[in-house]
Amino acid sequence: MPNANLMLFLGEALVYAAAMIGLLHLRARLGLGVFLAALGVMHFIETYLAAVFYVQLPFGVISPGSAVFFSGKLMMILLLYVKEDAATVRQPIYGLLAGNFMTVALSLLLRQHDTVAIVQNRVADIAFIDEMGWLMVWGTTLLYFDAIIIILLYERLGRWFRRFVTIRFLISGAVVLTLDQIGFYTALHFINGAPFDVFWGGWMAKMLAAPFYALAIGFYLNASRHAFLAISDRPLADVFNDLTFRERYEDLLSRAGHDTLTGALDRGRFESEGQQVMREAAAKDTPVSLLLIDVDRFKSVNDTLGHMEGDRVLKKLVETVRDQLRPVDRLFRYGGEEFVVLCPGLAYADAHARAEDIRLAVLKRVATSDGQPVTISVGVSATLADGTGIRELLSEADVRLYAAKSAGRNHVVGR
Repeated sequence: MPNANLMLFLGEALVYAAAMIGLLHLRARLGLGVFLAALGVMHFIETYLAAVFYVQLPFGVISPGSAVFFSGKLMMILLLYVKEDAATVRQPIYGLLAGNFMTVALSLLLRQHDTVAIVQNRVADIAFIDEMGWLMVWGTTLLYFDAIIIILLYERLGRWFRRFVTIRFLISGAVVLTLDQIGFYTALHFINGAPFDVFWGGWMAKMLAAPFYALAIGFYLNASRHAFLAISDRPLADVFNDLTFRERYEDLLSRAGHDTLTGALDRGRFESEGQQVMREAAAKDTPVSLLLIDVDRFKSVNDTLGHMEGDRVLKKLVETVRDQLRPVDRLFRYGGEEFVVLCPGLAYADAHARAEDIRLAVLKRVATSDGQPVTISVGVSATLADGTGIRELLSEADVRLYAAKSAGRNHVVGR
């Protein structure tokens, strides 16, 4: 019998995955609302089965509501994020939370009715509705945090497994389903007195569900690049672009306004953000400091060792400078080997000390491929003595940078 139950579980998971993936795939024709409505409708039966319906499997007692349907829903939410975006994912979760809270609130009012027995031997069990309402509220609250965690984990795993989507789905699903099992079993034990066997069996089943759904989704994402699953006459390249658009868009967005070589913010961002920093500082009556950094004799690095070596030196320089900055400081590549650091909330004396720390760090950590140390010269300016506008600060820092060069380079010059 346990083996028969296991086969039934596999059949239920297959039906659920095929139906939900199919609805999501056809969202361009049917509308995304069809997929979201199906996701929401399944929520009640998931909770009901998880509360009262258990079967014996070879490794323990479990409920299909939790192990099959909820596990599937969480993986479908992650698939929805991959195909759409985080804003779309939030909509069904907020809808479920609102509906579940209404269920609890209305059940409190329904208790006040004097009911009439119309159907023989049938009495409304308001206490059961109330209990289910609270369980669904708890389950949806867990789902909200589950969705956040699984999306963040999926994205973080992209650093190492960007091309291995199935592995990302598997690891993300297994981790978050484990956390969810702990949270939902706690409620079941408190409300229904569920024994520990329910936790262990349910966790084992979810660990089987995670690879099943990950493989199903991986197969779908791979197959949907091919013509037999296409839902339009566009070229296959366009279909693939749709599947990867969100990740490419987020990557492009994260790099917009950044220097492509060093990763520092670019001059355009300096022009816009510099003004904003000054306005915010004026409104809060706080200081702003500016460091203008120039790499000493950088042209000779390019001329003698080549531009690739020059590029490597600039990247190492930016990495070193960043290590000396606070999270609120902004590093811009102003042009060539020249960089600007904006330090909101930092007074002149502290900025001068910060510039000196940066100079020493570069001297210690940055060198050319032939072992020659790289040095920098820095000009420092700050409000209010050097002006209240970003151009005034930049002009004063430029004068002091020239003085640092004239003093023999590898110097910091301020007021």
